[in-house]
Amino acid sequence: MEATIITIMALLFLSFVALGVFVTVKVAKAAKRGVDRTLDQARRTVEDTTLRAKSLGQTGAAGELARLRLSLRTSMRATQEALQAGVGEDASLKESLDLFHRLSAHGLELDADLKRLEREPDRAWVAGQLPELAARTERITGSADALRRAARDRALKFAEDDLSTLSAQIDVEAGALRHWTGPEATPGTAQAAGTGAGAGAQDAATAGWGQPAEPAGQAGPRAAGEQSAITAPDPRRTAYPWEKSARPETTT
Repeated sequence: MEATIITIMALLFLSFVALGVFVTVKVAKAAKRGVDRTLDQARRTVEDTTLRAKSLGQTGAAGELARLRLSLRTSMRATQEALQAGVGEDASLKESLDLFHRLSAHGLELDADLKRLEREPDRAWVAGQLPELAARTERITGSADALRRAARDRALKFAEDDLSTLSAQIDVEAGALRHWTGPEATPGTAQAAGTGAGAGAQDAATAGWGQPAEPAGQAGPRAAGEQSAITAPDPRRTAYPWEKSARPETTT
């Protein structure tokens, strides 16, 4: 019996140790990914700032190379962010995102070529390569911009269609809410038309309320209703500033 208890406790101890190691590894990996993302973002910010400064402060081949790299990086990053943000709501953008990944391979290759040319000492030869590099940059950024703008136009179109449908539904509901003056909305009409002379006074007193008239000096449901009608609503039951307390359905 004692050996069994010791074995069970040893197994529990090893289980807790294994669980602790697993959680520690997961936390360490998550922290490493967070640090890597922060470092990547900081490095991109530094590179973009450097390229912007070169494109504005330098002339000739060096300034043109910086301008091409900055244009390429800005267009590709904006398109990637737009597609990744929209694919969660629109599954059809998955194919567009796959095409962008293929386009990214060409963009990375071009960016590497431009970066190597920044260290090329023969500036005259680099100047001769600029027209072809500018054409490649324009083709890649043009394709990226086309994907991004198409995704944006698609999102705007769906939003406009949804707003149009919602506006039409609200117009119908608003028209239905205004139908309070018709014959069917007048309480007690049918009852009053079919009653005799002896019951007319009682029907007139009770029609539309569902309770007989209260004697003088007694507070009935109507008085309680009047009291609640002038009492301020509980602000804790209002979720938004434009919401009002719920109105009862119109009975016919």
